[in-house]
Amino acid sequence: MLQPRRLAFVEACVIGLVSGLAAVLLGQAVDWAGAWRVHVSYLWPAYLVLPGIGLLGGILAGWLVERFAPEASGSGMSEVKAVLARVPMPLNLRIALVKLVSATLVLGSGMPLGREGPTVQIGAALANQLSNWVPTSPEHRRQLIAAGAGAGLAAAFNAPIAGVLFVVEELLQDVSGITLGTAILASFIASVISRLYGSHSLDLSHLNLASLHTTFFAQEIPFYLILGVLAGLLGILFNKGILASLALNRRLLRVSLPWRIGIVGLVTGVAIALLPVAFRDHAGLREMLLTGSSDSLFAAIALVVQFTLIILTYGSGAPGGLLVPTLVLGAALGYLVGATQESLLGMSAATTYAHVGMAAFFSAVSKVPITAVVIVFEMTTDFNLVLPLMIVSVVAYLVAEKIDPRSLYDLLLEWKGIHIKKEPVAEGLLAQLNAADVMQRRVETLSSKMSIDEAVQAFSHSHHRNFPVVENGKLVGIVTQKDVVNTGSQQLARDTAINQIMTPEPVTVSPSATLAYVLHLLNRYNLSCLPVTEGRKLIGIITRTDIIRVEAERLNGNLENMEPTRTLEPSYVIHQTRAPAIRKGRLLVPLSHPQTAETLLEMAAAIAKEKNYEIECLQVIIVPRDRTPSETPVQTIKSHHLLQQAVQLGEDWRIPVHTQIRVAHDVAGAILETVKERHIDLVLMGWKGNTSTPGRVFSRVVDTVIRQAACDVVLVKLNDQKGFKRWLLPIAGGPNSSQAIQLLPALSSLSSSPAIKLYQVFPPTESKPDTTLLDNCVRFLKPRVSGKVTATPVRASSVPDSVIDCAQQDHSDVIILGASRESLLKQAINGNIPENISRRSNCTVILVRSATA
Repeated sequence: MLQPRRLAFVEACVIGLVSGLAAVLLGQAVDWAGAWRVHVSYLWPAYLVLPGIGLLGGILAGWLVERFAPEASGSGMSEVKAVLARVPMPLNLRIALVKLVSATLVLGSGMPLGREGPTVQIGAALANQLSNWVPTSPEHRRQLIAAGAGAGLAAAFNAPIAGVLFVVEELLQDVSGITLGTAILASFIASVISRLYGSHSLDLSHLNLASLHTTFFAQEIPFYLILGVLAGLLGILFNKGILASLALNRRLLRVSLPWRIGIVGLVTGVAIALLPVAFRDHAGLREMLLTGSSDSLFAAIALVVQFTLIILTYGSGAPGGLLVPTLVLGAALGYLVGATQESLLGMSAATTYAHVGMAAFFSAVSKVPITAVVIVFEMTTDFNLVLPLMIVSVVAYLVAEKIDPRSLYDLLLEWKGIHIKKEPVAEGLLAQLNAADVMQRRVETLSSKMSIDEAVQAFSHSHHRNFPVVENGKLVGIVTQKDVVNTGSQQLARDTAINQIMTPEPVTVSPSATLAYVLHLLNRYNLSCLPVTEGRKLIGIITRTDIIRVEAERLNGNLENMEPTRTLEPSYVIHQTRAPAIRKGRLLVPLSHPQTAETLLEMAAAIAKEKNYEIECLQVIIVPRDRTPSETPVQTIKSHHLLQQAVQLGEDWRIPVHTQIRVAHDVAGAILETVKERHIDLVLMGWKGNTSTPGRVFSRVVDTVIRQAACDVVLVKLNDQKGFKRWLLPIAGGPNSSQAIQLLPALSSLSSSPAIKLYQVFPPTESKPDTTLLDNCVRFLKPRVSGKVTATPVRASSVPDSVIDCAQQDHSDVIILGASRESLLKQAINGNIPENISRRSNCTVILVRSATA
């Protein structure tokens, strides 16, 4: 299995490859369609052909977008930025395909938009789709989406460095190693694919710019400053014009999207037909300005006409980008300023200013001066342009920033009602601690298959206002009290599964997220809690109360007691053996006492055989905290003897057994490290049956493992004087009870003919107890166990007293508890049930805690 970082780079390669191919396909299709349109305009009257193609292409593109993916309208760049800011918006393969086809129709029919917006959205959508096929954490998904967006931009402009910078400067604003690594790799591969197979319509190196003798003299700096100021002012005017056009089209909602785009295509075709022939090819128009094949009048007409048509076209909702058009506008503006300088000073050619003007206008519109400099430099590869590029880009940025600090994409999102605020810089304690430090590791959950009635019962027995919903151990949604209450007005049947009313794909955080960021999400989405996930696996939950508690502990000077195990050094493995890893899961058995080891190993073997697990045996040797585990000499003879028992048992049962000896400061920490490193699915550990530690339910070690282990935990208090013939299972209906029932066939196989009694306690006031759960459990167990299975409902005011009385009357050998949200769990947490049963009963007691509970 690949490590997460290596997997990220493999995924980045795939994203770069696919994004590059998509960009090549879009570029080739647009170039072919554009060449065909220009060719036909020479064969037939242009005033008929160009408007007709524009009308037809616009209608088809609008129909595709409206019918299959409304999210594919517009540039797509702002939508990608919103997704990266954790705004829930669709971004998938369907949108990528519709964007590809509709953008080809729009651009191929002559509308003056760019293909960089579609390639960015297509790359991001393909990356997001890949992250759905290969489930990963939300934070890693954001990094992959950013890499896809950067790859799309790099492929569109043949500018890999600019693709990376655009991700850092505009989209994700993150410079972490993994983000930069994936963005660089994806952008590089996409750019290579584009250079090998693309159309090179945005690659200006083929224009032989060296023959134009680009120069830079200090006396020209005032003209470059003027160019920067003009670009900044026109950039702001351009952004305002885009918003005004969108607002105008919003008032025309009675006109469908296909007709709005079609009408704009018609108008564009008429305008181009009335203009010189050079305007029929947008790429050729830019090249004329850059190579000096035009004059000042031509540049002025190009600036006015393109400025107007771009604003009108984008306002219609046509799928297409705005960055490439800004290059045309910048080139025209730069040519005009350069022509003025040339007539007054006679130094540099107007074409030099045309090149520099592209970066100035780009910077003013998008508020990304560094990307603007790099993208034009990568397109021209002319070092003489670097200094003037820096001057005009910074000046244009400062002028535009002074008037309106928002970029075009921020404005577009705000126009849609999406306000992205920059996250405040985290300071103090909230920046030092992360979610894993304070989250609750024992999470009460609901199964996605639970009915609404069962959810109502869960809420009635819990103080929580919402529950994470899990399926096969993975977080699939969250259900709130409001969701349950609303089912009454929706007239849903009470046996409807809660996956029909839950909120799918809820907002989550990773364990490494700072408390400042957690608080930001809680405030931003007005939430009371956030699930903490690794990939899709739920490992904890964090609430506002948890953060308040941390602040209170800091004020009281007790913060150092919050997570005592974090200050300890990691455990050190001094011995290990490995068997063939051929089974589907792994069961960990920490061994400490020779008198209980054999029984625990027999139970582990029974579970492993039933579930097709391997067994991992752990022996922990404790050293004083003032010594380093890796440097402290220890005696391992007894440890080797214990582990040899396990290996022999594995050979007898034909079960792979791995062993290891760890030297550690803390037993619980060593167990948790093993769980994480060895990908443990279930921990089976012994317990002495009582504790003298104040504030502990079981013991310090057991409490820590139950609270923090991200897997199933089975806790056993053994009584070696009894066998495993008579089993008593009190049930409560939660995931822990379910897990206990799932384990019972394996555990009961320790006896040749076990007698199993299922036992459910109902309040004395309940006249007709609902025994559906009991009946279902009996039906599940009967075909899976060799002995007798019975079920007994009883009424009692005290659950622990009733369980103990039943165990004594039936002479039970084993009591297996699976306590969940109901009163069993509350009393278990308070120490009542396990403590009472252990103290007052001679039975072996098994407590099951499910990973999903």
